[in-house]
Amino acid sequence: MPIAPDDLATARQQLDTLRAEVGKALVGQREVLDQLLVALLASGHVLIEGVPGLGKTLMARALAQALAIKQARIQFTPDLMPGDIIGHVVLDPAGNQGVGSLRVRPGPVFTNLLVADEINRAPAKTQSALLEVMQEGQVTLEGRTLALPQPFLVMATQNPLDTEGTYALPEAQLDRFLFKITIDYPGADEETAVVRHATTERIGDKLPLEAVQPVMDGAALQALQRRVVEVRVDERVSDYAVRIVRATRGAQGLAIGAGTRAAIALVRAGRAAALLAGRDFVTPDDVKAWVLPTLRHRVWLSPDAQLEGRRIDPLLSRLADAVDAPRL
Repeated sequence: MPIAPDDLATARQQLDTLRAEVGKALVGQREVLDQLLVALLASGHVLIEGVPGLGKTLMARALAQALAIKQARIQFTPDLMPGDIIGHVVLDPAGNQGVGSLRVRPGPVFTNLLVADEINRAPAKTQSALLEVMQEGQVTLEGRTLALPQPFLVMATQNPLDTEGTYALPEAQLDRFLFKITIDYPGADEETAVVRHATTERIGDKLPLEAVQPVMDGAALQALQRRVVEVRVDERVSDYAVRIVRATRGAQGLAIGAGTRAAIALVRAGRAAALLAGRDFVTPDDVKAWVLPTLRHRVWLSPDAQLEGRRIDPLLSRLADAVDAPRL
């Protein structure tokens, strides 16, 4: 059943307001911000990668502040333990009627929006604690399964250059991220505007977040996420997403292609992008536009391609161009 035009207009207005509010703390980076909004609508987790000083944490914090939902931030370090993330079970000696009992002390993941700063600084054991959290939306402690608040979204950042004291994210965990968003250096005019924005009447290097006000609560966000599910996807568009993903398997220059979860992610992203554009149907362009953020962390260059200095993004773009899009 098509979405009513008034509902589409309302959703578009809400998202435009949210984009404008986050934009009060940012200069430029419109494409990156739209990727964050699409992931938010699709209920997907996001990995943001870029060199230090490009606004990864600022962007995550600004979006968190524009949403009137619970938020938490974890600074990942090499000595961070799984219990520091998911929580502990402790003995309460007072208990009921003075009898000792076990009590759950929830960790910072019991929130709606979790900002995981420099996620690749924690060892694999700690990173693996996020697998159940990101995939199932729950935590298991001492045999007890505890559901996380909804909506729940992880926004993680990592620095691709600094390798000392870092650990590569396991493939299984990377696959749990809907998008891997890369932030590049801004243009000269944008960079000048960023410096002016960050230094005008400002003491020190505090993040410029005071102008960002909450404009959407959890109920409104969940309503938008349910609206995304109502966006229509033609079978030919789903087939197109599958063919793009299958083209990565055995492709020259790639040692490992993307799995089925990647095709699902492409369709989810296409639906969210359609709603962001004010439509209740997905076009082939909606799918193709999200190939890079959806697949770049799900495929791996072959050793020969690495030696030749080839990069994943251009390779994926050529593969997507080679797949015939359906005519609707």
